[in-house]
Amino acid sequence: MPAIQTDDLTKRFGSGETAITALDGLDLTVDRGEVFGFLGPNGAGKSTTINILLNFLDPTEGSAEVLGYDVQSESMAVRKRTGVLPEGCEVFERLTAREHIEWMKETKDATDDAMEILETVGIPEAADRKAGDFSKGMQQRLALGMALVGDPELLILDEPSSGLDPTGMQEMREIIQAQAEQGTTVFFSSHILSEVEAVCDRVAILNEGTLMVEDSIETLRDEGGIATIDLEVASVPDNLGLDALSGVEDVLVNERILSITCTDPAVKVDVVEHVNSRTDVVDILSEDTSLEEVFRRYTGSDAATRRDSDASDEAPEVTA
Repeated sequence: MPAIQTDDLTKRFGSGETAITALDGLDLTVDRGEVFGFLGPNGAGKSTTINILLNFLDPTEGSAEVLGYDVQSESMAVRKRTGVLPEGCEVFERLTAREHIEWMKETKDATDDAMEILETVGIPEAADRKAGDFSKGMQQRLALGMALVGDPELLILDEPSSGLDPTGMQEMREIIQAQAEQGTTVFFSSHILSEVEAVCDRVAILNEGTLMVEDSIETLRDEGGIATIDLEVASVPDNLGLDALSGVEDVLVNERILSITCTDPAVKVDVVEHVNSRTDVVDILSEDTSLEEVFRRYTGSDAATRRDSDASDEAPEVTA
């Protein structure tokens, strides 16, 4: 039984000619125990999907199940077993960190030790401080701690690294990996694609409400991906002639280093042989297709430097 299963999931806002389709026939499967990256540019439909999974929005068409429960008719069972870290989560300024965790324990009828959770997210020293004095990074850690209450079977994390410094981001990765090792399914969206590459088993990429691809990162890199190969040569000939090779998109020359971008990774072998026939290749440096390049291929946009939220989905904001 999958952790998340959607069938022809569709959501339209408005009616008639002015209707906006935020989600268009989404068929998505997330297996239990995997770390799944949910990606897409602004307005792709990610927040709409998450809100439907948590029954904050009703779908226009289609259905969704979480942990085997129908998200509409069995939403309480879903929420009891799911931990959620929403994007832009706001804490209660007058409550301490400990009181936030205790409140969440009461909500979920859980027996967790509040201090253990605060230690897990790295803020035990702030247990009795009011959250209104916390930095954004500390608030994010507290929100993650609240999501961990009740040992959830599924974690839904929307921009979990928001507000964290590099050390905090590394610790977030370690927490996600530790949860996955314990059998928790992790479903998360992030605009920091290096974070996704570091922890995800598989990813799905949405664009304009449509699922473009769903697969492992390794498979996405191999299937028609753009690859870069750097060659150090003894000297750069006047006429490389690389433009004659099918699959070569671009060539940059920096002193004796040639950086060749290929639209087909298989062309790299031909590139090396071709260059070696015109000059001596001293060294070969080959780079894997990055997730950023895969993302750009399916969406036509960059993700690394933008907030990857669904501000234009017109969906209600998920709050803690």
